[in-house]
Formats: sequence, structure tokens, C-alpha cells
Amino acid sequence: MADSATKPRVLVVEDEDNIAIALDYLLTREGYSHDRVANGADAMPRIRSDRPDVVLLDVMLPEVSGYEICQDIRLDPDLRGVKILMMTARGSAMERRKGLALGADGFIAKPFELKELREELRRLVPDIAEGDDA
Repeated sequence: MADSATKPRVLVVEDEDNIAIALDYLLTREGYSHDRVANGADAMPRIRSDRPDVVLLDVMLPEVSGYEICQDIRLDPDLRGVKILMMTARGSAMERRKGLALGADGFIAKPFELKELREELRRLVPDIAEGDDA
């Protein structure tokens, strides 16, 4: 396991429990330390306090949209190192362009294959790929 210093930390910002459960399974299996917030209003305070390596960010959230959160992360110089992988069920090219224009590091359409998500996470946090690859 890639636990030489600390596991890469992932914050899941997702309001749908069934998707959060699937993400919990994958992130645990891949060796990530992770937590979840279920609405947009709770995201920024948690991101500021926890400083995750990656934020898995749903676009459509209660209270504050994923686009607003993405923009807020990118406007905060203290959060410069945080990677953002946006997720949406409406994976249109326009949504993807908007997310990337706001500073997202990647964009994944739901429902996604676990393999696709794993590859995106390893691209964003390359040190996990250097660990043992079970």
C-alpha cells in the first residue's frame, strides 16, 4: 500500500447516497483516505479545513453548485494545490468546457466505469500509481 507518509486525501462532494457508496468502496480499495459532504454549502469550509489532495465534485448539488465550488477553490491561493475532478450526469461537451474553464483538472460523466475513475485519480495524484498495483 502507498502509505509511506500519508495516503492521498480525497473529499467527495456528492448528494446521491448510491453514488457516494460506490465511491467509498473504490476509494477504500485504492488506498485513499477520504470523506464526504452531501451538499454544496458544506464543501468550502471542509475543503479549507482539510486541504484534500483531490476534490471529487458533483456539478448538481443542493445549495451551492459544483461550478461555484470549483471557482471558489481556484480563487483561493491557499488551495492552489487541490486537484478538482468534476462529475455530472449531464456530461455534455458544453458542461465539460465550462468545468475546465473554471479550473477543473478533469471531468467525468456519470454513470462512470470504476476503471475510468481510477485512471483519472491516478492521473491527478500520480504517487498512488507508483505504489503497489494490486
